[in-house]
Amino acid sequence: MMRQISPNLYVYKDTCNVYVIKTRKKAILIDFGSGDVLVELPSIGIEEVTDIFMTHHHRDQAQGLELAARKGIRIRVPHTEQDLFQHVDEHWKARTIDNNYNMRQDRFSLFKSVPVHKTLKDYETIMLNGNHFTIVPTPGHTTGSISIFAEIDNTRTAFTGDLIYAPGKVWSLSATQWSYNGGEGIALSILSLLDLKDRKPDILLPSHGEMMDQPIESINLLVDRFTNLMKQRKQNPRLFQLREEPYKRITENLLMNRTSMANSYVLISKSRKALFLDFGYDFIGGIAAGSDRTSRRPWLYTISTLKKQYEIDKIDVVIPTHYHDDHVAGLNLLRDVEGTEIWCPENFADILKHPKTYDLPCIWYDPISIDRILPLKQKVRWEEYDLTLYQQAGHTLYAAAIEFEVDGKRVIAIGDQYQGNEDANYVYHNKFRIWDYVDSAELYKTIKPDLLLSGHWDPISVTENYLNQIVEKGRLLEKIHRELLPLEEIDFGADGFAAIIQPYQLTVNQGESFTIEVEIKNPFNEEKEVKAKMFAPKGWIIETSECIAFVPSRQAILYKTTITVPKEAVGYRERIAVDVTIGEQRFGQQAEALISIQQSTIGSSTIEPTIFMTWGGNKDD
Repeated sequence: MMRQISPNLYVYKDTCNVYVIKTRKKAILIDFGSGDVLVELPSIGIEEVTDIFMTHHHRDQAQGLELAARKGIRIRVPHTEQDLFQHVDEHWKARTIDNNYNMRQDRFSLFKSVPVHKTLKDYETIMLNGNHFTIVPTPGHTTGSISIFAEIDNTRTAFTGDLIYAPGKVWSLSATQWSYNGGEGIALSILSLLDLKDRKPDILLPSHGEMMDQPIESINLLVDRFTNLMKQRKQNPRLFQLREEPYKRITENLLMNRTSMANSYVLISKSRKALFLDFGYDFIGGIAAGSDRTSRRPWLYTISTLKKQYEIDKIDVVIPTHYHDDHVAGLNLLRDVEGTEIWCPENFADILKHPKTYDLPCIWYDPISIDRILPLKQKVRWEEYDLTLYQQAGHTLYAAAIEFEVDGKRVIAIGDQYQGNEDANYVYHNKFRIWDYVDSAELYKTIKPDLLLSGHWDPISVTENYLNQIVEKGRLLEKIHRELLPLEEIDFGADGFAAIIQPYQLTVNQGESFTIEVEIKNPFNEEKEVKAKMFAPKGWIIETSECIAFVPSRQAILYKTTITVPKEAVGYRERIAVDVTIGEQRFGQQAEALISIQQSTIGSSTIEPTIFMTWGGNKDD
């Protein structure tokens, strides 16, 4: 069952191949299978397993991890797939089963959660037991799969999980289907295999199958066969062309990434530095079904090509146009791997830093630290360029238009403001206001750009006629909304709700107190008495369960209160709510927040009403 590959490297055949990297009497394991390997380790002089590195979440790799946890072995898992190891109950409860169109094999995962010591972040290098391990993103078999590179016994070794089984063969084709009738994993497998080849391993060690000591030939054969299947399915016809030339010039020093889910743009300085406008999912070969963390994976696939083809020395800065995941998912990777600074417009920096606070669509799962918060309506200098950022509500309230000049062209990056050339791309839950597209069109008329850089469509060449058209369309959109909504009687704006609670999601300990803020709007044309009553699960203690205040017309009250969770409480996404009455009209439980409970500690807080802000359907009130 245990076989030696080289002086300090062994393989144990189990439900998967478990690789044993020996350093004197200690070992690191790559994947774990059923855990039976632990019985065999003394036979090769191993007294302690310090760590297990998992290449992906499937049960044949991971079913024995509960045993490893009981023995205190540190478990390290792919960052993208962390929830499928440490939040297994939540996964099984949330996973669609009936009328299911999600073909991802995320049901081939653990039945019980295991403690995760650390996640294995893409591109990081880890030093353990005298060995260096480099984590390489290799999606294909699953969205979050990784390969692990290490120099073992003077051999550049790649532990490839289930990316490749044998020369020209793959362990599972079913696993490459991430959506109904899709073949997303085929295209991503090809990209991963080619990246693997570029890294020049000496041997490939798969999770199933035998060692491959001719890695280039093994990879090339599989790429050829995958390509034939992809062509037969008529999918990704430009995959290889885009891999060779992922960026195209808009002007001499302004580029667009053609491979990303949302367009990323690159501004190049005389000193050969690059500034990215947005950076979400680099090189998309198809989108997996679902929107859980495991279905979305950023990587830096085209960065090396960008540097080489355009003689760029440093990815210096990235500025997002708005907070949506397809525009920001790769920001943390850019900072961690490339040393890129993240600059963010002031009107949505807090959303990136504290995503769980907000109940908004398309928020990235992890906090994103900001290196520099950029003011609006002021010039910001980067290298030889002056950039000016403006509030640009519409697609979302939390967005910015970014103006600059490059190669004699005046340019505005507008994110996802429009679908195609001129169709308003608004989402009500993004806090759309009915006059937003008038404001943004008037802004463009004032600036008079030559080009608009769009988030999902080709750049737009701007004419006077185009500017007049989008102004008129914005006015028509506002007019239609004013006709449809009862704004003269009750004005909750296009969003349509009386209240919000922040933070929207919290994880607290048993017996702990936490503070929430509740914002309640007065939608009427005169001052009204606002009554708010908090509701929580039975046994939870609300410090101040009611708040009463008089609020001026179309303004809002903000108050804080503290809630204490019982010491014996358990639960995932337990609901708290606020019931709202304004004047004589009861609107009911208009807002909720979700509280998950883990174990121990305590805190407290107070109630402080504050009158503030105007929102509504009449911007001049």
